[in-house]
Amino acid sequence: MTTKLFSELGISPDLLKAIDKLGFEQAAPIQAETIPVLMQGRDVVGQSQTGSGKTAAFAIPAIEKVDPQQRAVQVLILCPTRELAIQVSEEVHKLSLFKRGIRALPVYGGQSYERQFYGLKQGAQIVIGTPGRVMDHMRRGTLRLDAVKMVVLDEADTMLDMGFREDIEFILEAIPKERQTVFFSATMPRVIQELIQKFARNPQSIRIEQKTLTVPTVEQVYYEVDRRFKIELLTRLIDIHDLKLGIIFCNTKRMVDDLVDHLNAQGYSADRLHGDMNQTMRDRVMNKFRKSGLEFLVATDVAARGIDVDDVEVVFNYDLPYDAEDYVHRIGRTGRAGRSGRAISFVAGRELFQIQHIERYTRVKIRRAAVPTANEVAEARTSVFLEKLRVTLRGGSFKRQDHLIERLLEEGFTSTDIASALIHHLQGGEAAAAKPASEPPPKRKANFEAPEADSSRSPISAQPPPPVRPERRAPDVSRKPWKAREEDSPRRPSLPNERPKSNESDRIPQRPIRGAQSSDQYETQHLARQERRALDPAQSTFPKSSGTSDRNRPSFRHREDSSPRVSPAPSPGVKGRDPVGASLRPSASAAAKPRPSRRTPETQTRLYVNAGAEMGVAVGDVVGAILGETGLPGNVVGTVDIRERHLFVDVAAEHTNAIMAKLNRAQLKGRRIKVKIA
Repeated sequence: MTTKLFSELGISPDLLKAIDKLGFEQAAPIQAETIPVLMQGRDVVGQSQTGSGKTAAFAIPAIEKVDPQQRAVQVLILCPTRELAIQVSEEVHKLSLFKRGIRALPVYGGQSYERQFYGLKQGAQIVIGTPGRVMDHMRRGTLRLDAVKMVVLDEADTMLDMGFREDIEFILEAIPKERQTVFFSATMPRVIQELIQKFARNPQSIRIEQKTLTVPTVEQVYYEVDRRFKIELLTRLIDIHDLKLGIIFCNTKRMVDDLVDHLNAQGYSADRLHGDMNQTMRDRVMNKFRKSGLEFLVATDVAARGIDVDDVEVVFNYDLPYDAEDYVHRIGRTGRAGRSGRAISFVAGRELFQIQHIERYTRVKIRRAAVPTANEVAEARTSVFLEKLRVTLRGGSFKRQDHLIERLLEEGFTSTDIASALIHHLQGGEAAAAKPASEPPPKRKANFEAPEADSSRSPISAQPPPPVRPERRAPDVSRKPWKAREEDSPRRPSLPNERPKSNESDRIPQRPIRGAQSSDQYETQHLARQERRALDPAQSTFPKSSGTSDRNRPSFRHREDSSPRVSPAPSPGVKGRDPVGASLRPSASAAAKPRPSRRTPETQTRLYVNAGAEMGVAVGDVVGAILGETGLPGNVVGTVDIRERHLFVDVAAEHTNAIMAKLNRAQLKGRRIKVKIA
């Protein structure tokens, strides 16, 4: 197919001036074939890949056919989504920059009717809208289509997939039959062909033959990864390729929200785009993404055909699309206008068959890639840092600090030590000192990385790894078991005739039901009496007090020789059983030295979870739930303190929001749990 210049296509000087201002000279194949036919007034059915220039192919003839003196709608362009309508509207505005008197108006849901009413009253000649809002204006009488000369259906297959067939037929039947009808789409399923036969008049089919449906400048790879480790693999790939602008596609709105929370918690700049957002929020996110104020846009397929950002470096299929056509549209967001790009897909389990189906549909081989290890990521970060230093040194774009370096040299420091110290601060200062470059990454990745026997494959790409087992720790003799904590067991009054099962001479006598003493005062007095009896065995009973009767006074059993039983001095850490029998109480020597309470470190946050021992919850269940749901490394989990009906767990403060968001949607032992900051 021979290439053509725009000046050879019979376009007016005003439009050629606008095209030249945009920086284009040579027409794309779809533009070179379509524009002359549309300028002749014939109906056209155009099929070409996403990102090949279809918008300009129908926008240029549409602008040429508009009469600036006539204040009525002369061209109607239907788009499936708001984003695509805005994109086409912006393209029309750029191309009609030097055509005086031409007005283009986008009409879509989510925008106020008043603004659209005003634009229609001003006499917009080109209306770009979604089928639903166009029908609303038609019913209100604010949009009249009796003067329409050309109607364009952009991405017609998508509109039909979204259920707009009846709306499209209603709109086309209301337009004069003398119109020019144009269908543009990346694919032409049977339902589109039926619509063409019904409403088009002897259309000319223009199809750009190509070996593949995808852009050849896009590198397509896939990784086999277990679902639990997708977020880990995603961050590794971002770091190893030093990606700055990309789109991540998910199949559900919930997954979009969860992934954005994860990325933001790990320091990446990300925002969401899905159908639950109102138009103001969607416009704000898209404007921020176009201006590179955002690193990653996480979106559902609502954004697959409405994003026109030329500098997108990568498209991630975090979830594989359900349809091979959607795959084509997704990866068409990168590699636009001849630029190179990457399309990376994550495959879990049986989704491998879906990859094979996509390969057959697109007629291109998608390369399987090996999962990068943590060491490779660290090496990539170092290489990126060194390359930045090389560019700065070669360009000389830095202020010399010879006087500071000379001062350090005079103090006895070597030049290599000075350079190393500066790099140390640039790479994170104290954090870099805590984790030297030679130190391997934290060991939760053991379930994630490839086995040593076969470094080309990773367990991510094979069978799902076994659950992460918590690290075994030596028992802490300074702490009591969770059931034995004093503050956990409510203290109840002792019954008058209750006899504990412990050593009777070493037990604490029951507090009389009547009396003004508190339990603490009574306990202190009892310990003092025990010490006196140990020094003077003749004291076998308590002295009578004037305020206590014999019946209420506690008594002790004696041996046959009537001498009191003297308990040996308890060693530290030995615990006696309290009268209730529900908790352990420290002995007299331990009471003098209170047991320190557990405190959450400053770098961690203590979370409350409404699940405890009565549900059969163990420490491994809690750790496994956190790591399995979030995909975070094992070092984010600290102490786990399990109680009867609830538990406390310490987690890294920087991941608190992400962990809470995931656990509040998770289940533990078959029961949905609730998590909050303790």
